[in-house]
Amino acid sequence: MYWNGHGMGGWGWFAMSFGSVLLILLIIAIVFLVLHGAGGSGHGAVGRPDPPAPSAEQLLAERFALGEIDDEEYERRLAGLRRHRPGRAGR
Repeated sequence: MYWNGHGMGGWGWFAMSFGSVLLILLIIAIVFLVLHGAGGSGHGAVGRPDPPAPSAEQLLAERFALGEIDDEEYERRLAGLRRHRPGRAGR
């Protein structure tokens, strides 16, 4: 029954260590895939795309709707935003 000297030999220790490292790497890979999703970039952990950021005009309209600014300030800032819109440089 105890033919190998009552203990694990060198190859047994190697196999146990190698198996433990493989198990840890497998667990890390599973956690990474669950947290970051297996889909493409721009997706959250549940696989839904992130909503687009609101534009400056939308934020201004929201401030006007909440009563933070009056109609004169809204019109002045909206005109300024439309005057300095990206992609209109040099016109």
